[in-house]
Amino acid sequence: MNGSTSFETITAYLPEKLRRLLLNIPRDKLNGLMEVRLRAEGAVYLVYPDKISFLRCDGGLTSYYNRKEVYNVTSADIREAVERLCHYSVHSCRKQLSMGYFVVENGVRAGVSGAYSSTTDPVLTDFTSLNFRVSRSVEGCGEELFSSNYDKNIIICGGVNSGKTTILRDICRLTGNLRKTALIDERNEIACLHDGIPQHDVGAMTDIISNCSRAHGISSSIRTLSPEVIICDEIASLSDSEAIIDGIGCGVKFIITAHGSCYDELIKRSEIVCLLDSGLFDTIAILKGAAAPSKIREIKRLRNGN
Repeated sequence: MNGSTSFETITAYLPEKLRRLLLNIPRDKLNGLMEVRLRAEGAVYLVYPDKISFLRCDGGLTSYYNRKEVYNVTSADIREAVERLCHYSVHSCRKQLSMGYFVVENGVRAGVSGAYSSTTDPVLTDFTSLNFRVSRSVEGCGEELFSSNYDKNIIICGGVNSGKTTILRDICRLTGNLRKTALIDERNEIACLHDGIPQHDVGAMTDIISNCSRAHGISSSIRTLSPEVIICDEIASLSDSEAIIDGIGCGVKFIITAHGSCYDELIKRSEIVCLLDSGLFDTIAILKGAAAPSKIREIKRLRNGN
């Protein structure tokens, strides 16, 4: 899987005119592409680690927004793209429209924004923008952290677009090829299951639990899958932390990620403080940031680390 394959997947869900313009972009201009974004009555823009480019009406790219020169997205464009994501059966996609995202072929993730219905189980009914995220496996990016912290409890932290999911995906692959592993993939971002098949290699012995809360997935996997290691992304609540502490008490190792661009940011979060105060984690890996996705800036050994 590579960026161009993911890019072609994205274009397949777009209106024909827009699809043709995007496919005419030279391939070398797509290197490092992270997101393709569309906003009704706004622009189409491509997001890279270090820049943003707007799609011109003639199919070229520009760094500067000029409404007269860029491709202007209509509400009909957004609606057609959502209908394509729903395979022209919007009513059959209530789950996706309640969560606000779709996972499609090649691990591409399409986030949808708009107005939710006022029903008991609200779903998106009016659509205002789309964010297609290019999904990548970077095999080898997690090897250094994996090899130097084998059999340890690890927290990987970084800011937005710092590559937390990418490095965790590779560590899951490495771990799952050696040990019984459970991947708790709450928002289906790591394995990117599509029709029950992971779109990324997450390891030969990795069992995947997705579309449920991390806390429930952790307890369920311990009861039924007997993992040696549990991997999960974006710890976000005290219930997550409590489930992790319980799991470590059962003899399971954990590799997790959390949002925070530095240690000082990390320890402002109560759920992370809970984990650190437990004394059960060995290592914190701090990523460099969006300019160098999945690259490690610092490895911090905790009081029980070596």
